[in-house]
Amino acid sequence: MSPLTPEGFQEITGVSRETRDKLTLYAELLQKWQKRINLVGRSTLPDLWRRHMLDGAQLHPLLPEETRVLVDFGSGAGFPGLVLAIMGVPDVHLIESDSRKVAFQREVARVTETPITLHNSRIESVPPFPADVITARALAPLTD
Repeated sequence: MSPLTPEGFQEITGVSRETRDKLTLYAELLQKWQKRINLVGRSTLPDLWRRHMLDGAQLHPLLPEETRVLVDFGSGAGFPGLVLAIMGVPDVHLIESDSRKVAFQREVARVTETPITLHNSRIESVPPFPADVITARALAPLTD
């Protein structure tokens, strides 16, 4: 199977050109920062549009219409929370304890002009607040 392109992603998801362009900036930053810090598995980079962008975007149509607040536990490089924020989820909170990954998320949000709330903290240290949807990708076994 050949790698998914930004155009192929757009065709599958139906996102606007503007959203695709923001996700392209995200992908470019990911490849640049990956050289300095381990954001995603190296073997996933050749097909990052399928493995990371599409993997996060596939949740968008599953979100209840009334979703206002989404919390992404252990957001790492921002998947899926940052993808969903770029796709228009209004109030996305990314919780990540690694300050280097938070710096990456902050830069993606700045470059793509995407409003998010970053919590540079361990999950259990964040004071509780209401959320409509909680996501977690590759965080820990479900029992944890």
